[in-house]
Amino acid sequence: MAHFTGDWTPLGEVFFRKLELYSMGWSVDLKYFTVAAASYGGPIALMPNNTSSVMTKPIINLYSSSGKELATFRWDGGPIVQLDWSAKEELLCISMDGSVSVYDIHGVYQRTFSMGQDAKESKVIDSKTFRSSGGTGIAILTGNYHFFAINNVDDVRSRKFVDPPNLSAPPTSWIIIPEDRGSQALVAIDSQLYLIDTGQCVQLYPSFKEVVTSIVEMALSSSGTLLTMFTDTGLVWIGTRDVQKVYCEVNTQCLSRPKQLAWCSNAAVVCYWDDYLDVIGPTTDVTKYVMDSDVCLVQEIDGVRVIGNETHELLQKVPPSVENVFKIGSVNPGAMLYDAAKEFEKKSARADEYVRLIKDELTKAVEQCIQAAGAEFEPSVQRGLLRAASLGKSFLTDFSPKPFVTMCQSLRVLNAVREYTIGIPLTFAQLQQMSIPVLIDRLVLRRHYCLAIRICDYLKIPKAEGASRILGHWACYKVQQTNVDDEEIACAINAKLGESTGISYTEIASKALECGRTFLAIRLLDYEPKAADQVPLLMRMKKDDLALEKAILSGDTDLIYTVVMHLKDTLPLGEFLRAIRHLPDAQSLFTKYCKEHDRRSLVDLYYQEDNFLNSGNVYLRDSFNETTLESRKKTLETAQLSYTQGNCTFYSKCTDEFIKLLDYQNRLENEQRKPFVDLSLSDTISQCIRLRNFKAADQLKKEFKVPDKRFHWLKVRALAESMDWIELDKFAKSKRSPIGYEPFVDACLEANNRLEAEKYLPRVQPENKVLYHVKLGKLEEAAGIAANQNNEELLEFVLKKCENNPPLYNKVQNMILQKS
Repeated sequence: MAHFTGDWTPLGEVFFRKLELYSMGWSVDLKYFTVAAASYGGPIALMPNNTSSVMTKPIINLYSSSGKELATFRWDGGPIVQLDWSAKEELLCISMDGSVSVYDIHGVYQRTFSMGQDAKESKVIDSKTFRSSGGTGIAILTGNYHFFAINNVDDVRSRKFVDPPNLSAPPTSWIIIPEDRGSQALVAIDSQLYLIDTGQCVQLYPSFKEVVTSIVEMALSSSGTLLTMFTDTGLVWIGTRDVQKVYCEVNTQCLSRPKQLAWCSNAAVVCYWDDYLDVIGPTTDVTKYVMDSDVCLVQEIDGVRVIGNETHELLQKVPPSVENVFKIGSVNPGAMLYDAAKEFEKKSARADEYVRLIKDELTKAVEQCIQAAGAEFEPSVQRGLLRAASLGKSFLTDFSPKPFVTMCQSLRVLNAVREYTIGIPLTFAQLQQMSIPVLIDRLVLRRHYCLAIRICDYLKIPKAEGASRILGHWACYKVQQTNVDDEEIACAINAKLGESTGISYTEIASKALECGRTFLAIRLLDYEPKAADQVPLLMRMKKDDLALEKAILSGDTDLIYTVVMHLKDTLPLGEFLRAIRHLPDAQSLFTKYCKEHDRRSLVDLYYQEDNFLNSGNVYLRDSFNETTLESRKKTLETAQLSYTQGNCTFYSKCTDEFIKLLDYQNRLENEQRKPFVDLSLSDTISQCIRLRNFKAADQLKKEFKVPDKRFHWLKVRALAESMDWIELDKFAKSKRSPIGYEPFVDACLEANNRLEAEKYLPRVQPENKVLYHVKLGKLEEAAGIAANQNNEELLEFVLKKCENNPPLYNKVQNMILQKS
């Protein structure tokens, strides 16, 4: 197996290997550039490091990990302190003035934010980016030696750290330690080490085996648990981040500060000088790699990527599964199974012998081969290991096929994205940490839509989360192609997307609008099935007529209201009212709104429509809300004028009489010191009678032409309610009652005065005498009257009322028998 172990380098008891990922497609010399490379196989940014006046506006080039150019843009801001990438693969350009400009992977400007006023005034002299639980954070050191940090570039909130003591010059070294909530800074001032955050400063006391005058470089492992420090004496210190435990100290015999210090997983520390790398293990072992050009180290969770002029390599500890299978002389089950598979391909009987040797550890052998396949980059080696796993699996009856199938799927995806044209050299461990959805997002970000869709289909990801969502991103990119006709783009997008679920045409139309393609945005909205999504964007485009039309067609009342109120706020009143005049649904909803919330606009609406009747009705209603009599009368006069303009004679006359009645009521209130205003005409007359102001009652009757019958009813009831029996008797005798005398009886009975009621019983109409005798409890007289009138029906009526009086019941019953 020497073929597989030829690039292995021992480091104590473990092995490291350096795998070539790509031959770089660029033609650059990195020593002339500032390099920023994103983790997880992300993009690379190059900026000329010549700071002469000629290069005040440098060109920044963006490349994939394979050296394929992605974008180029000219930087026109101030001097850049640091270039780095966020977790979302956005390029962060941190300027000396404290501003941070954000660009996407295609060099398109996104936004700018500031690190604070202190940074702006005293300038930024150093900065660090870091991964936090909330995303990507940035920490800066200002010119007056204060530390500030934000924990998430998507939620910019700058926090000031406590100043370490005696900091009158830039620290010799500092790093950021991310925490679940917030972050801390580890600051080295010569040989003193301080841990600071927003609330405190704590001095740490690392122990060194030799005298150290300055800590010049530090690095934190990807797991955040281990720390390494490089001192001015060339000493490399490796231990826990709280410096309480030391794993090893190695003197590199190199006094110059390393260009980079990085962790290779948690297994070793890599020190990079001009032309070589020192890999220092957790013990005192050291191995050296000679570099033939300047390189850039990118710390990953399972290794270090080494980016050079010609090649892109991965330096990592040989994974245990790979070592188990391919280590020379290995007798691990995985190695035996791999040998068995090779013999099986040769159709050799030795395959059976190898399998028999590991029959009790066959499950372990299969697992080792599967894991080793995931750790390899060469497809032919992956296939060999998976064939070995498949062979061993065929002898097992209870082995779950899921790990094997999952590994096959993952490797197929990994091999696809590792292709030079894609340029994302992920390892299996990185893919597990990143997750498939994030990988899909990164492919979409790079505009590899076809590959992203194929991966989604291959992994059977639901369309709403996979293919449909990707097509939506593709469509947003499509609308940015300015060299293609709007109609052609709209048709192409609809043909590709169709009725796919999970796709919002509104988002695509919004993108088209951002690009200034209004017609294309409108065409795309025609494909959007949800009016609630269409309408707001149409309003943004100032296509209010179309928005109102779509809202009305949807039948959504709230949506119609939204458009109508938007039109009301943006158009002159007359123009607005004309706009909704020919749209009954919109007009009726606006009318309803005005009735409840905006009476003034309601009047304007009716006036615009020459609807004088309803306009007068509005003023009439509003008059009841007036606080003074004069303002109320004025409003009523306005209502009367509207009725007159609309030839509504009846309404005009009624309003005129209402105004007169208010005057009467006001005068009566002043005279009687009793409430009159807001009473009806009938109640006003009744109130006058109860107060024995008969003259006023008669005057109201005459002034408002109250009919005699109505007046008699009102006076009878009012006198009875006030128990003015003498006046009631006078009124009954004054002239013949036009309503008869039955109301007199009823009024007395309602006042519980039977004696007074009996006075009017003789004057009751003959046809009502039986009924009123019964009301007064005179059942025997009622029976006699009914008998005299020969009315059997009335006798039956009286009989029912006599059920509790047996003698009278029998008497009435005999009367009925005699009549029959």
